[in-house]
Amino acid sequence: MIYADSGVDIELGDDVSKVLYEAAKHTWNNRKGRLGEVVELFEDFSGLRAVNVGGLPADAYMSLGFDGVGTKMEIGERISKHDTVAYDLFAMVCDDAVVRGAEPVLIGSILDVRSLGEEDNSYMKFVKQLATGYIGAAKEANVAVVNGEVAELGARVSGYGSFNYNWGAGVAWFARRNRMFTGREIVEGDYLVGLREEGFRSNGLSLVRRIMKKAHGDDWHEEKHNGKNLAELALHPSRIYTGAAVEMFGGFDWKPRASVHGIAHITGGGVPGKLGRVLKPRGLGANITDPFEPADLMLHCQEIGDVTDAEAYRTWNMGQGMIVITDEPEDVERVAKKRRINARRIGRVSARPGIQIASKGLNAKKDGVLSF
Repeated sequence: MIYADSGVDIELGDDVSKVLYEAAKHTWNNRKGRLGEVVELFEDFSGLRAVNVGGLPADAYMSLGFDGVGTKMEIGERISKHDTVAYDLFAMVCDDAVVRGAEPVLIGSILDVRSLGEEDNSYMKFVKQLATGYIGAAKEANVAVVNGEVAELGARVSGYGSFNYNWGAGVAWFARRNRMFTGREIVEGDYLVGLREEGFRSNGLSLVRRIMKKAHGDDWHEEKHNGKNLAELALHPSRIYTGAAVEMFGGFDWKPRASVHGIAHITGGGVPGKLGRVLKPRGLGANITDPFEPADLMLHCQEIGDVTDAEAYRTWNMGQGMIVITDEPEDVERVAKKRRINARRIGRVSARPGIQIASKGLNAKKDGVLSF
């Protein structure tokens, strides 16, 4: 008996690692000449890669953040489409870092798969899809990828179809103490600039899948909504706002292009949870009078799943993937426009705690303003 008999093919695993390694190399130019420039000490996919961080200022801080794609990859498994999943992964870790006033620099990931298949019938084409997304997402976030770890775990990983995986990542970020956000910088009257999101990002997909299964059965991914495949709509890649946010507040050592007092990354918990957390240190609230409209599929999920507007705003981003808090909204909007991100003033910070949202959900006419 050999190792491959247990479902682990070492040679195929090495081939996959080489694919991810080559993809990672394409990302190293993202940090060339900057903090986090990758130095390859040994020319080998399993070799040592490092960055020189000597001589950093005394007020420099570094930390790590970790996250994953959640259950969204199960949708990709249903339609054999995996080239956008890296955008979801990188958005989750990198956009969380800028909330702290930090600049994401390096990404490391771990890809756990049920099986890579067999040498003459492998899932290499799917791995190459993942790698393609790797390169594009890293460029959008302006980070370098330093590894391509993959492990075959057999029945410990499951999902839809035969190619199943979980994908998690860690990000190393750097920040200057006087540029970090504490929540204390925010004042009454600050503007809330929403950055448009046209999909679910990587949050609330368990509810989406449950609604779809109940409405359309196990093969819901074959159904269409307004002429478009439901699964492809649900798989819409997360927009990565990191590049724009770093340009706005200056990141580690860039020149700031806008005055930013705080940032909320709208993921699990929605606008009330994430914006509320940012405003909490000073006991402030927000009046959101003109939010972006939710993605059409969100409204469809509300309708067929009997989801209230309040529940929808607590579960999904409902159109705003990030909210930038500023006293200079024109500059924030200018940077966003340059980065081809739809941005607008959606409300203002209030002295009274709590989040008020003029609903754009399915029941907006009936519910009016939602209070959280």
